[in-house]
Amino acid sequence: MAKGAVDQKINRLRRIEGQVRGIAQMVTDDRYCMDILHQVQAVKSALAKVESQILKDHAACCVNEAIASGDPAQQQEKFAELVDLFEKVKR
Repeated sequence: MAKGAVDQKINRLRRIEGQVRGIAQMVTDDRYCMDILHQVQAVKSALAKVESQILKDHAACCVNEAIASGDPAQQQEKFAELVDLFEKVKR
């Protein structure tokens, strides 16, 4: 994975980390529940975007390499990883 792509994900995750700290402070300050919930939704959305990008990277890199390798065991392993991930998302 390119360094720029890694830096972008780290920056997003650090922003999310700051948002979560902000939500904790809102709870501590007994802020209005709906304001807190809006911030929670924003964090969930931001995490979903990072998750999506990591999944795309996995498909473009790891899965693609497994396909190109011609190794059926490696291909099956990467496919199983994706299936497991999607099953967890459905729960």
